[in-house]
Amino acid sequence: MTVTFLGTGTSQGVPVIGCHCPVCMAISTENKRLRCSIWVQSKNTSIVIDTGPDFRYQMLRAKVDKLDAIIFTHGHKDHIAGLDDVRAYNYHQNKPMDIWATQETQAALRREFAYVFENASYPGIPQLQLHEIGSQIFRIGDLEILPVLVKHYKMEVLGFRIGAFSYITDANFIAPEERDKMRGSNTIVLNALRTEAHISHFTLAEAIEVAKDIAAPNTYFTHISHQLGLHETVSSALPSGMCLAYDGLTLHFPD
Repeated sequence: MTVTFLGTGTSQGVPVIGCHCPVCMAISTENKRLRCSIWVQSKNTSIVIDTGPDFRYQMLRAKVDKLDAIIFTHGHKDHIAGLDDVRAYNYHQNKPMDIWATQETQAALRREFAYVFENASYPGIPQLQLHEIGSQIFRIGDLEILPVLVKHYKMEVLGFRIGAFSYITDANFIAPEERDKMRGSNTIVLNALRTEAHISHFTLAEAIEVAKDIAAPNTYFTHISHQLGLHETVSSALPSGMCLAYDGLTLHFPD
């Protein structure tokens, strides 16, 4: 299995429009972050978690020619706004795209993309097949996926464990029983927005403490804002086994 970070930025991305801070002005590619998404590939299965506003460009940049399903963490715009561009996969694969989401996230999709659900037979609109995520393991192709429930302030958001890999974004609280689902992972991913406190996201220090508690050999931080600082500066100060993720980073997991 491989996991590719398609985007590691927060809702505004990095650089931020109109900002001239050192991070937004940095030349290095590690400091340029599209909205959060990952691509998971196994021998026979290709899935993406979240389709933010950069989805089309992310698919082109990563050369994602085959896509079996999309999984959504939650219904915020920076995680769903690019869904319309599944039309290309509908055309090339000649079938609806399988969409996995909670009831609440499905309701958000129906609001944001009302034309898809109100005019389901209209030519040229996305063709979607909705599947509900509950609390149990579900399968897409040869991937087993375990939902991990986290809190994004008062909003319930899903993370996912896929084999030895656990992925959490948009969280500021993970209950002990949900952390237990992640224990034993080889690699975990956590959001780390900035150093200052935030109402709905872990700070870097908070994310580090969660990572220490789960004690996976490898931790990567994502959903990063320009306020966190330069990639190279922050990375050099992280504890052993912890790294900032960056767009295009690919992780490899044995069968």
